[in-house]
Amino acid sequence: MTTRPDATPSQATARPAKPPLRLALTILHLAALGLLCWGVVGALVAILGAGIALLFVLGIGLVVLVGLVYALFGVAWFETARVDGLYRLGAPPLVFRASDRPGFKGYLLALGRQSVDGRMWGSLANFTIAGVFGLAVLGLTQGFIWSIGRIVAGATRTEYVAGPFLADVAPLNALVIGIAGALVFPALIVLIAMLHRSIACGIIGSRAREAALAERARASAQQREGAVRAADVERSRIERDLHDGVQPRLVSVGMTLGLAQQQIDRDPEAARSLIEEAHTSTKAAITELRQLARGIYASVLDDRGLDAALSALAARSHIPMHLDVRIDGRCSRDAEAAVYFAIAESLTNAAKHSRASECRVVVRRREDGTLWARVEDNGIGGARVLPGGGLDGISNRVLAAGGAIRLDSPQGGPTSLEVSVPCAS
Repeated sequence: MTTRPDATPSQATARPAKPPLRLALTILHLAALGLLCWGVVGALVAILGAGIALLFVLGIGLVVLVGLVYALFGVAWFETARVDGLYRLGAPPLVFRASDRPGFKGYLLALGRQSVDGRMWGSLANFTIAGVFGLAVLGLTQGFIWSIGRIVAGATRTEYVAGPFLADVAPLNALVIGIAGALVFPALIVLIAMLHRSIACGIIGSRAREAALAERARASAQQREGAVRAADVERSRIERDLHDGVQPRLVSVGMTLGLAQQQIDRDPEAARSLIEEAHTSTKAAITELRQLARGIYASVLDDRGLDAALSALAARSHIPMHLDVRIDGRCSRDAEAAVYFAIAESLTNAAKHSRASECRVVVRRREDGTLWARVEDNGIGGARVLPGGGLDGISNRVLAAGGAIRLDSPQGGPTSLEVSVPCAS
């Protein structure tokens, strides 16, 4: 079982290309799209025309139009991946709309939603615009090559040479025209490449930002829900412990003192015995209250830190505990508390249910600023997260701290629990 707030759309891990290289790649992309885009657009238009023409021929046109939706999605997916790979926008990949209803009707509804999907059509619009820019780049490249030819012709010939619009011009004029073209045409190509980047980042990148904000909002909602559930589970645990443990013991103390009060004049020795019994029960109740308070929050965490708190936990453990803690400095109160109680609950489960003879706890502070812990016992396994149970409580506590928890407990063991929480949570 893994519980984690999904991370926001991650940026590409590869080292981004330098601006001159990215500019060159953009020009190459545009040149390739100038050659290929219109063939793709023509094929899509042809499929659309065939679908409409065959619409009333045994329904064949419907099949063709369905294929058109998939073809449009494929082109849009390619364009999204191309722009994201070129500019490292972190845009989530385009995903075909899934059916939320069973049967053929659900499939048709999903197909209809996909055919009007704004993100798909935005990517298709960007693909078409890139095709137009690609044609312009190809034309300007041809003009640049022509300008180089005019420079060579103007510098090597003495007679008139062909100039713009097939007009004959003097060699000197051809040389000037060629130099001007050799400067202007590349500048226009670079300008078009920069314009393509602005438009592509505006169309594709805006979706990436929207997805990142939506993911961030979803993660915040999950953390808030986890905090509420963790508080509810903790409240239920406190109520249960008070009702089943401390409350009956205090009621017993009150009854014992009442009996002692009745017998203090008639039988002082019996009254003394009852008072001693009440005193013993009171100390036991105080011990239970102290343990209950420790279950709410271990004060040693604030006083001496996670290492000391875990050392105290190991000293009280009912099974041998091998503790390996290597952390530099302190993390936030919530992060340390989440890790501490995850380890404490794991030890409790190992002692009560797993029949484990030993347990190993490893805690590290990683370079990415997360507090990581792993608890493993050699018990019989089979641990599960049940609503309202101890593991459910620590799962929600870790989730509320912005972390992740992973439980691996096959039948027959061993059981391992991994927790990772941001130090600054």
